[in-house]
Amino acid sequence: MAEKITTQNLMDAGVHFGHLTRKWNPKMAEYIYMENNGIHLIDLNKTVKCLEEAVFAIKNIVRSGRKIMFVATKKQAKDIVVTEATRLNMPYVTERWLGGMLTNFATIRKSLKKLSQIEKMMKDESFENITKKEKLMLSREKAKLQKQLGGIADLNRLPAALFVIDVKREHIAVAEAQKLNIPVFAMVDTNSDPSNIDFPIPSNDDAFKSISMITNYIGKNIEEALMERKKDKEEAGQKKEEEEKRKVDEAVESH
Repeated sequence: MAEKITTQNLMDAGVHFGHLTRKWNPKMAEYIYMENNGIHLIDLNKTVKCLEEAVFAIKNIVRSGRKIMFVATKKQAKDIVVTEATRLNMPYVTERWLGGMLTNFATIRKSLKKLSQIEKMMKDESFENITKKEKLMLSREKAKLQKQLGGIADLNRLPAALFVIDVKREHIAVAEAQKLNIPVFAMVDTNSDPSNIDFPIPSNDDAFKSISMITNYIGKNIEEALMERKKDKEEAGQKKEEEEKRKVDEAVESH
């Protein structure tokens, strides 16, 4: 089992540092412990509680075989998210969020199909016979699509949930998920509105160490759920085999 996170772990990573008090969102009041030198400090006991609620729900989603989409377009979060989502084979968005990525998924699927066709074409022998200009245009289009949609290239249906870093920055993604009743798990800082987030995780969403700790903890629990799902499937397969063998034995005996 993934090791439980402690308030000490969170403190060491600076998860408790919020924004300047004048930049706060009053809706975050219940998650704020105190104010120090003009900065709000997050109540880490609340963070631990929210994190445990979040991972419990995330694990149930993953165990059912569905995908969690990671969303983080801020510079200090990109590499962390790409590494973790790639490791877990989960979709991610770290470039600009394209409006309609969820609400107009059919159009996004068309672009993904186009990317797949270009990749296929470039591997084909006939690619060598086209002009230099055409090759360049295709390469540019592939690079553009790859940059925008590379993280969701294998996504053939809507994700079951979003994990978002900085809900203020990713407000379009959050709004689209809400419209489609897709649950949102998110790091919310003291300047954010947690009221429209299904599973808010009060935390510093600016510092690399803080983002890394929360994302990796979510990742470890997703990994655990994937392993549990694999085990469940193996056990189900074994049971099915035993059941079929029993039926064959019974049929033989009855003759």
